[in-house]
Amino acid sequence: MSDETKQTATDPAQAPADPAPATPTELGELRAKAAKADEHWDRLLRQAADFENFKKRAARDRQDAIRYANESLLAKLIPILDNFEMAMTAAHNAQAGSADALKTGVAMIQNQFKAALVEAGLEELDATGKPFDPNWQEAVSHQESAAVAEGQVLQQLRKGYKFRDRLLRPATVVVAKQPAAPATEAASPTP
Repeated sequence: MSDETKQTATDPAQAPADPAPATPTELGELRAKAAKADEHWDRLLRQAADFENFKKRAARDRQDAIRYANESLLAKLIPILDNFEMAMTAAHNAQAGSADALKTGVAMIQNQFKAALVEAGLEELDATGKPFDPNWQEAVSHQESAAVAEGQVLQQLRKGYKFRDRLLRPATVVVAKQPAAPATEAASPTP
């Protein structure tokens, strides 16, 4: 083997080079960067743990909100239930002539109940005399009427209700139609 071949095999460009020893300044910089990297890693781990805790807390809060969504509505309905129970007790112990007082009490309970429902967002749909709208009303029949225009609600059989902008129950209505033309004699005798 020639000297040239030996030199190529042991050429420092091809063989792994031993790193030059680091100076104390470079070592200090590396230690500072390693400390900074450790600090960032710890901060990342803490933020990841905080985010996981936040997600768990948000899910728990969402479940509680769903579970107790009707709490305030029920709190408003409990006094009405109490008043109905008192009315039933009064009806069982009623004396002759106290029917008017019982009617007045039940009417007051009805108004209290309606007020609680309206406050919760319930709205009555009164369709009487209005044009028929299949989005808010359910027609159960048609009735001939000369007094009310065709397609108008002639009679409301059951009130409809909506919760804010969402329909809960359509109003059940009877829709007016034009009366049939009176039948004329088909074969009238000629004089």
